[in-house]
Amino acid sequence: MKFLPRLLLVLTLLTVPVALSRAAGKPKLKGLLITGGCCHDYDQQKLIITQGLAQRMSIDFDVVHEGGTGRDHKVSVYREPGWAKKYDVIVHNECFGGVADDEFVKSIAQAHFEGVPAVFVHCSLHSYRSAPTGADVWRELIGVTSRRHEKHRAVLVQNVGEHHPIMTGFPVEWQTPNGELYIIEKVWPNATPLAQAYGTDTKQVHTVAWTNQFGRARVFGTSLGHHNETMNNDIWLGMFARGVLWTVGRLDDSGNPLPGYEGTGIEPIKLPGLKPVPEK
Repeated sequence: MKFLPRLLLVLTLLTVPVALSRAAGKPKLKGLLITGGCCHDYDQQKLIITQGLAQRMSIDFDVVHEGGTGRDHKVSVYREPGWAKKYDVIVHNECFGGVADDEFVKSIAQAHFEGVPAVFVHCSLHSYRSAPTGADVWRELIGVTSRRHEKHRAVLVQNVGEHHPIMTGFPVEWQTPNGELYIIEKVWPNATPLAQAYGTDTKQVHTVAWTNQFGRARVFGTSLGHHNETMNNDIWLGMFARGVLWTVGRLDDSGNPLPGYEGTGIEPIKLPGLKPVPEK
C-alpha cells in the first residue's frame, strides 16, 4: 500500500499531458449565424454556410433561425445583453426588411462597432430598410447601400481585388449558376470593392463582394446568394470562407487559413431537395 501514492503520482504525470493535449486540441473559431425571413431557402442555406465553412476553416456555429417567412420579425438574440461578445464572428443571412424600429437596428450595429466582426450575405443588405434612421446605420455597417435588384439571371462576376488575400485564387471571371444581381446605390467610404458584375437591366456595374471597416470591426459582404446553387459550389464558398477568415485575422497573405485553423476537407454538401422561393 505504501507504493500506492507513488503509483498514483506516476499515472497522474502520464495522463495530465494527454488531457491537456486533448483540451488544447485544434483552435476553433466560434461563429453565430443569424438567418430567416422572406424570400429564400434558409433551411438549406444554413447547411451550405455552416458545413461549407467547417470544411474550409476550423469553426463551430450556433444558429439562430427564426421569423418564418415574414419581413418584420425582430430576432430574439439581438435583445440579449452582450449577445455578440461571446462570438468571434457573426454571419448575417437574414431578410427582415419590414422592421422599422430604429433603436433595435442601431443596437445591432453598435455591437459590431465595438469590435465583433460581421459578415453579410445577400438579403441582409435589404434588411431593416424600413427603419427611418437606423437603415443608414445598418448600411454603413455593411459598407454598401442597396434597395432593389435586377431580374433573375446568371451573373458574370469580375475579380477586381486580385491582390487581396480574400480574392487570391478566385477566377478572373466567374459565371454564377443562377443569380439575382443587387443594385448598389452607394459604396460607403470605408468599404473596398473586391468583385463586381455588370447589370443588363441598369446598364451599370455593381459591387458584389467587398470589405468594410465599421468602428473596430472588420466586415466582409457579398450580395451573391439568392439561389442555393449560387452558394453551394467551391468558388462561392471559397471566397466566402476567406472573407470570414479575414474578418477575424486568421487569413494569411496567400489566402490560406493560419496554421491550426484549417478545415476538415472539402466534400460535396448534400441537400435534402430544392424549394422554390417566392419573389420579394
